[in-house]
Amino acid sequence: MQHLYRFQTADHIIAGQNSIKSLADHLHLIGTNVKSVLILTQPSSKRAGFVDDIVAQLSDKGIKADVNMDILPEPTIGNIEEVFQSIANEPYDLLIGMGGGSVLDTTKIFSVLKTNDSNIRDLLGTDLVQKPGIPTILIPTTSGTGSEVTPNAIVTLPEEELKIGIVSKYLLPKMVFIDPVLTLGLPRPITAATGMDAFTHSLESFISNKANPISDMFALESIRLISSSIIEAYQNGSSVEAREKMLIGSMYGGMALTSAGTAAVHALAYPLGGRFKITHGVANSMLLPHVMEFNMDAITDRLFQVAEPMGIKIEGLSTEEVAQKVVERIVEWTNILEIPQNLKEYGVKEEDLPELAVAASQVTRLLNNNPKELSLEDMEAIYRKLLV
Repeated sequence: MQHLYRFQTADHIIAGQNSIKSLADHLHLIGTNVKSVLILTQPSSKRAGFVDDIVAQLSDKGIKADVNMDILPEPTIGNIEEVFQSIANEPYDLLIGMGGGSVLDTTKIFSVLKTNDSNIRDLLGTDLVQKPGIPTILIPTTSGTGSEVTPNAIVTLPEEELKIGIVSKYLLPKMVFIDPVLTLGLPRPITAATGMDAFTHSLESFISNKANPISDMFALESIRLISSSIIEAYQNGSSVEAREKMLIGSMYGGMALTSAGTAAVHALAYPLGGRFKITHGVANSMLLPHVMEFNMDAITDRLFQVAEPMGIKIEGLSTEEVAQKVVERIVEWTNILEIPQNLKEYGVKEEDLPELAVAASQVTRLLNNNPKELSLEDMEAIYRKLLV
């Protein structure tokens, strides 16, 4: 019998170039009277003038807006708790998150902390949030996590040297703005790492044990959009067409993982981020070809199906040869995108591998989605391939 599958995403998605200029005009969709707003963002969005534009729009409607830029990239639980304490007693009707995945995830967490009598540790896991949060609007400025359309938020726990997810339908936002203009200024390394993160979401969702017709539709279209634009976005960052494809592709990747979930690549990436501070997109990029190679005999047919959306010529080739070409194309991209392929650069040593494998083995929520089971030895062997 086929498993049941579910799909749920943001209430409203407004997309297109300069779409954030209409933010205030869409507030009626929130369904509550908005008088006071907190905007969580990053200094880069402030410098570019995007935040000031939103503040001005809100001000024209008589809405008070505060701005907070204290969330760190890949924030620890301590950073999130500290910033929340500073705003906990403010009577905000709406939270706006504008930034990369860290800002979007934190905005979601703040939303439910405002209405649930819980601390963050109480919420780590699946479906542990008891009540809806206050409404959120999420505005991604990187083409990476797809967080704007997922029920997930990731938290770094330094003591455990791990990243753990909060998963709840209550984390889904009321409204999302997909505006490629916000991503035009992204530096090359961030374009590369976040873009490969988005691609990993789609490919892992497509080979996941929970893959289904809904997730497949989003995953394949995400793969097509990202494959046709990631190099262009990296080499010519001012191409709004490439940036738009990347941003929509990233969002579709988020929708795919919402229904199918990611797998072993993400499970092995979390300890690298938690312990060695390797950014999430870079860790995923490093691991992706090696995990696909490990899974190869279980996913040959699935990899064959992604070859054409990736722009790979398949005429005259066997299914196995095509699947191999998919892995080769991923390696080719990481070289062009100048993403490191050596864990030694981050201080990882051979003696660290057993502990990394044990930490990854605890991420059962994701490992259960992988088409092949991984032993601790398998995980160590995959990490070892990156000790060049």
